[in-house]
Amino acid sequence: MPYGMYISAEGAAAQAQRLEVIANNMANVDTAGFKQDVAMFQARYAEAIQKGQASPGDRSINDLGGGVKIIDVETDYSPGELKQTGAPLDVAINGPGFFHVRSDDGRLCLSRAGAFELDPQGHLITQGGKRPVLDQQGGEITLLNDQPFNITADGFIEQAGSLFALGMSRPESLDEMVKVGNNLWEPTGTIQPLALSERDVRQGYLEVSGANPVRQMMAMIETTRAFEANTRMIQNQDSITGSLLGRVLRA
Repeated sequence: MPYGMYISAEGAAAQAQRLEVIANNMANVDTAGFKQDVAMFQARYAEAIQKGQASPGDRSINDLGGGVKIIDVETDYSPGELKQTGAPLDVAINGPGFFHVRSDDGRLCLSRAGAFELDPQGHLITQGGKRPVLDQQGGEITLLNDQPFNITADGFIEQAGSLFALGMSRPESLDEMVKVGNNLWEPTGTIQPLALSERDVRQGYLEVSGANPVRQMMAMIETTRAFEANTRMIQNQDSITGSLLGRVLRA
């Protein structure tokens, strides 16, 4: 493959990956508590250097570089704005921390989405996903459907003389979090329960999505144009190569 075509192909592949990340962000601009992903780019060595067939700095054509590549997709955990909904089971964390949710296969997962519901049996569950919301000890929270309740500013649910502490923790490092779908993260390291002084929630509020629709649309346009530029370069170089071969064969 001609060297220029190779670099353009690597650039197109990287932009296609970034488009997938942006498309997922766009699909979740209205998802409460969602945290956007960001594709991280890095200059790429030429293929010969990648395979160990050449060394960086040898001043050959391989030392010109091999375009760019995506080395990682990182999550931006910046807190989103709090939007008032007035719904009694909408809860937003004002500060650090995550709610405890049990995944479909029974694992402890974390979430910033506080749009909760009660099922017919009174179990507190996530909206739509129907996954149990857990208390600080890891048990399911069950309320009386026909009785009023209140959620305090420090994350305790009061109802008919009973008190339930919403499970709220944070990992020692945000890097020790893996997205598992359905707006959930699985901690891969140690998590620490929030101290009472750190537990700060707002009943009747939701944290809006961290994916801004205008910025995501601008990023999608930018990435689409970069992808098209790389594919045009591939077509141009293919045309030049074909023309050169035609001349050689006619000679």
